Amino acid sequence: MRRSLRLKVALVFSALTIVLLIAQALGVRLFAEAQEERLIAALIRDDMMSVLRSYQANPALLPPFDEQLQGYLSTTDKSHIALPATTAALPDGTHEIIVDGREIHVSVVALNGSRLYRVYDFSAYEKHFKRVIDTLMAGTGAFALLTIWLAFGLSGLLVRQVAGLARQVKALQHERSASINPGKFDEAELVGLVDAFNDYHRRMADMIEREKEFTGNVSHELRTPLTTIKTSVELLAEETAIGDKSRARLAQIERAADHMRDTVNALLLLAREESSGRTQPQRLVARVHDALQPFVATMRCKGVESIVDVDDAVYVDVNQPALAIVLSNLIDNAVRHTSSGHVRFGWTRGRLRIDDTGNGIAADALPHVFERFYRADDASSPSCGYGIGLAIVRKICARYGWTITIDSEPGRGTVASLGLPLAGGSRPDPQSSPSLTKISQTGA
Repeated sequence: MRRSLRLKVALVFSALTIVLLIAQALGVRLFAEAQEERLIAALIRDDMMSVLRSYQANPALLPPFDEQLQGYLSTTDKSHIALPATTAALPDGTHEIIVDGREIHVSVVALNGSRLYRVYDFSAYEKHFKRVIDTLMAGTGAFALLTIWLAFGLSGLLVRQVAGLARQVKALQHERSASINPGKFDEAELVGLVDAFNDYHRRMADMIEREKEFTGNVSHELRTPLTTIKTSVELLAEETAIGDKSRARLAQIERAADHMRDTVNALLLLAREESSGRTQPQRLVARVHDALQPFVATMRCKGVESIVDVDDAVYVDVNQPALAIVLSNLIDNAVRHTSSGHVRFGWTRGRLRIDDTGNGIAADALPHVFERFYRADDASSPSCGYGIGLAIVRKICARYGWTITIDSEPGRGTVASLGLPLAGGSRPDPQSSPSLTKISQTGA
């Protein structure tokens, strides 16, 4: 899942600031604890120097002698603290020991052939110091939360113009005159990005305009001979001297011209990237029959049977010329690679299945059948095409939201499955209908 630039900036800024705050808090804590120990050591040192001078000047001031410790026991206040017997084994100097759950300092020095134990209780001071340190750490946590809030707000200011640029790019049209105004941006990097994008957009718009012009010219050049063919066929059909066989040929020519016209219109629609919303309900079985018609003679010569097992009540909401191209290419592939057997059309669960008993497609070639100019057959084979038909099928299906899959097994045939949207009121399950259309065309 992609995260927004604003969130990334906020997270990085927050993480960096929190790390610095924690490092600062820990540093202050360690420094304060070290200073505390130095202060206590200085207090004890000054106090011991004063006490020793007073005891040496006036021995009567000496504290009571502790038999357990074999030395004099002195405290800084009037409270009595019983030191453990192990204290007697401590060397001269200042030590920290735990007595009754409290941490106390004991300074041990030699005095008049014996030892002086001076007890210092800084527990109240240390508790106050700990509260100060805990308050500092809690303040660091509060500052961290404040940092996250500020980071999110500041990151919004930093990426605001980037978000604005994204909105303008999304709303930009394909016209060459449409562009983004770089004067709306303050950062030099964004201005450079806008200029580069405008230049790219102009080049793309010029290319699209040239393509539209080219396709328009091609459309005109192709439609002119098609109109001539249709007009000539209509005039010939009015001749009374023409026999039935010739009239059938004329009808076949007229159907081919109509199919070519629809193909040109659909291909131009794809090339221009125009709206694909022009769809209407179509009776599927009729469209299958129309697509089969140009292949009737070829199938009759090869002895291939065509079976249309589609419910008459199935209507699909499609663009008729686009569906004609898809069916024509799928049927062409099926007929071209089937030398005997049948090509069968069936409708089930919202999909039109076209299965044949042809040569099949090798497993290593199957993933590439929709690639442009890919040909699994030998180029010299009579059944080899140009490798562009299925690429056109895939593009049309992608444009209209249809799904197309091809499964095949060498030697057993191929199954093409085309998912089409049902029109309103059409029955989705053909097996529930009592009237099925089945057509058989053989070489008889």
